[in-house]
Amino acid sequence: MKNNPILLIGSGMFAAVAAVLIYSSIYILDEVEQAVVVQLGAPVGDPVTTPGLHFKLPFIQEVRRFDKRVISWDGDPNQIPTRGEQFISVDTTARWLIADPLVFMQRVQNERGATLRLNDILDSVVRDKISASDLVEIVRSKDWKVSEEDLARAQLAGEGEDETLLQEVKTGRQELVKSIFIQAASQMPGLGIELIDIRIKRIDYVEAVEQRVFDRMIAERQRIAEQFRSEGEGRAAEIDGDTKRQLAVIQSKANREAEGIRGRADAEASRIYSEAFGADPEFYAFLRTLESYSKTVGNTSTLVLGTDSEYFRYLRDISVDHVEARPKAARQAVSKE
Repeated sequence: MKNNPILLIGSGMFAAVAAVLIYSSIYILDEVEQAVVVQLGAPVGDPVTTPGLHFKLPFIQEVRRFDKRVISWDGDPNQIPTRGEQFISVDTTARWLIADPLVFMQRVQNERGATLRLNDILDSVVRDKISASDLVEIVRSKDWKVSEEDLARAQLAGEGEDETLLQEVKTGRQELVKSIFIQAASQMPGLGIELIDIRIKRIDYVEAVEQRVFDRMIAERQRIAEQFRSEGEGRAAEIDGDTKRQLAVIQSKANREAEGIRGRADAEASRIYSEAFGADPEFYAFLRTLESYSKTVGNTSTLVLGTDSEYFRYLRDISVDHVEARPKAARQAVSKE
């Protein structure tokens, strides 16, 4: 009896079945999980939210697990017209969690279904709020003060942008985002979802408008560059004119000083000539006459003069005794001639 193989096989099968039943009747929830027990496709009891070991009926009941953590939602950028008919691209993001797993399973089934519903709800709310607001309300906070630097940057973006900056902000971006959150969150309980927050990640002009803005910025920068060039050319002309004026003043002063030096030199020469003439008038007349001979009578010169001409007075009256009677310098001059 003890070694009856049938009994051993039956005991083993019973143990295996018992193990399978026990394994199928227990499940373990992690700290980041929550679950709904489903029997033949219908939920049974309340959602299970406490971590640890739990039991269920084997084979006929199954466990649907859901995440308890915060889940991110990132929408696709949407092209939305503002109240001023300015087309902008708005990129939003949100955070949410599964607040009621039973309702969540019944309404959206899983996270993929929840993402599709969030796309519809959040995109619709964002579109309604953006299209009902001015651009300045979307991009600026209510307490933001406009500085001179902001105005300078706006002028580079194109004409009229500085007027947009000076517009009064009644609500601002923070209040706009808050109103989007309140309206979207009111639609979440019916889905078993709790919306934690929503944010606008980025706001841009659409591609066509953005290109026009860039073209305006380029044109404005070119205009400013031309203004700088014009001012530079005007300044260069002013500097060049001032330089020429100073050069003319310096040259005039130099010419005046040169004329003064020449005048003083001529006066000094006249004084020296006068002193020389006063010391020996006869010798001075003789020397000047000899100088005139060297300048007027050359190798190819022909003069027709009478013998009694005054021009040859010193040549006509010259004699040895006469020369000897003259000063030594005169004798040297005569001998040289």
